[in-house]
Amino acid sequence: MTPTHHQTPHHGESAHRPGPGHAGHHEHAGHHEHDGHHEHDDHGQAEILDLDAEVLAEHIASITAWLPLTSEPRHIVDLGCGTGAGTFALLERFPDARVTAVDNSAAHLGRLSEKARARGVEERVRTVRADLDADRWPDLGTPGLVWASASMHHMARPDHALRSVRELLAPGGLFAVVELAGFPRFLPADAPENRPGLEERAHAATDGFHAEHVPHRGADWGPMLTAAGFTVEDERTLTVDIEGGRSEAIGRYAHGSLQRIRGVAAPVLDPQDLAALDELLDTDGPNSILNRTDLAVRTERTVWAARRA
Repeated sequence: MTPTHHQTPHHGESAHRPGPGHAGHHEHAGHHEHDGHHEHDDHGQAEILDLDAEVLAEHIASITAWLPLTSEPRHIVDLGCGTGAGTFALLERFPDARVTAVDNSAAHLGRLSEKARARGVEERVRTVRADLDADRWPDLGTPGLVWASASMHHMARPDHALRSVRELLAPGGLFAVVELAGFPRFLPADAPENRPGLEERAHAATDGFHAEHVPHRGADWGPMLTAAGFTVEDERTLTVDIEGGRSEAIGRYAHGSLQRIRGVAAPVLDPQDLAALDELLDTDGPNSILNRTDLAVRTERTVWAARRA
């Protein structure tokens, strides 16, 4: 379903908490904002977000079609927009709407603006760079729909962010929170042949990092929405299972995602597992993940649709 996909930490985890509004569409390991790698890592994360949007486009569209709206929104705010997976899906779904796209990454917003110009919709998109953990948000207008895909779990103060959204929404407006159940899986359980189950062990090796730095990943947002003054009108979980044979982009998506997981998992992984992971990530090697014909994208996304109580 959506997305985005945002994920060296995605769409961004970091050894320092990624700036909110820095939407990953799933966890990527190792987003270092404290050193000279920031620009390079921003670029790497942007590529993952773009692939996330391409591979999961049908699932994003299915969510926007499902939203229980009482009227077509004319103004939408996309919180933690990344490189625009949600923004462009919403512009397509609501042809009379304009979108305010909010993120903490100037690079992501620049990429989104380039796409908007290429698609001829630049007049319908406004970009705003903002830290959504700040006490005061910039003026984002009074939207009829606020969309937050794979961004809420990055907030250091999600309760503050939820209250801010409540104040932002137009009367009767809808707030859609979309979150991944976990980072997508790509390999069969018995792969690779020399280290079966490697992918699950690599994910397990990142659990401690994510528990410390992204404690709200995988949370049930229903009770938090209620506590912030919303009524949850509906909740839906979509299972994502896309066979890799449908798109060569899935190989690149898997490679980029596992490359970023490696950044967090490496210090914890068994040396033999790390060696096997590096074989998968070696694009010139015989065991490169890009050469595999058995890849798939498997995950779940849950969406909560809420209004002010």
